[in-house]
Amino acid sequence: MPPAGAELAAQIDAELRRPVPPPVTALARQLAGRAGAGTAAVLFYGSALRDDALDGVLDFYVLIDRCRDWPGPRWVAFANWLLPPNVGYVEADAILPGLRAKYAVMTLAQFRRGVSMRSVDTTLWARFSQPCACVHVRSETDWLAVRDAVAEAASTAARWAALLGPSEGEPAAYWRGLYKRTYAAELRVERSSRGADLLTGVAARYERLLSAAWCAAGLAFAVRADGSLAPLLDPGERARGERRWRLRQRLGQPLNLLRLLKAALTFDNAIDYVAWKVERHSGYRIEPSPFQRRHPLLAAPLLYWQLRRRGVLR
Repeated sequence: MPPAGAELAAQIDAELRRPVPPPVTALARQLAGRAGAGTAAVLFYGSALRDDALDGVLDFYVLIDRCRDWPGPRWVAFANWLLPPNVGYVEADAILPGLRAKYAVMTLAQFRRGVSMRSVDTTLWARFSQPCACVHVRSETDWLAVRDAVAEAASTAARWAALLGPSEGEPAAYWRGLYKRTYAAELRVERSSRGADLLTGVAARYERLLSAAWCAAGLAFAVRADGSLAPLLDPGERARGERRWRLRQRLGQPLNLLRLLKAALTFDNAIDYVAWKVERHSGYRIEPSPFQRRHPLLAAPLLYWQLRRRGVLR
């Protein structure tokens, strides 16, 4: 990380070292163990991290060396190489009863590409400009690589916030505007105000992050007497930024739809995840059969009919 990015690196480093409950660390280690020595790091992020809650589904990213390091058929590894990440669901064993997690798997190299300014996909850098913790790492070299990649995600997000945001305003205005744009560009089920909700209670964090990320990106800005910021961009830069964003907006939902279609074939333990979601939201408990676990796509129509017949789905 160059000297201009030292402040950003320090902030991200501290966030990645954020303490998490021991069960989170234990589950991350279980996930890391699936790829053995091929696992570089495991990141913990999302609402469970923000809310310090373990009663929902935890969110992890597992970063590996090669797609084929993750156990499974070769065609599933190829699908991950072609359109990362692959996703799955796990319910912890008897040592960690009641703990559930969704996880995404991709290589560290894919992660680095996905958080760069060149990426046409907005999902990765938008997600990791938000707080996350590194709960498992293989080595100090991997730690530095992950820290720099997460810092790059913040830098990419901040640059887009400047290009797409107001000519001047309070730091929160840039982040709210950015997340509103990224949510609109993705295939999301959350309400439209979700991007603004991300700043609730942590506005100071995003204020520090914005100025540090702009400095790291070499983007000059003025600080007004009232604390508002004004990135020093000429109209041509903003116009080029808008054109580049339109490409990302056009590709965002199709990319997410392709990932959903891929997940229908590659989602690990999909039927167990569906069963948990149904029970959590309706109280109706599904006991998946071995056939349903082996063939979730073939089992889906019958399961849907059963849930409709019992009034769980309307």
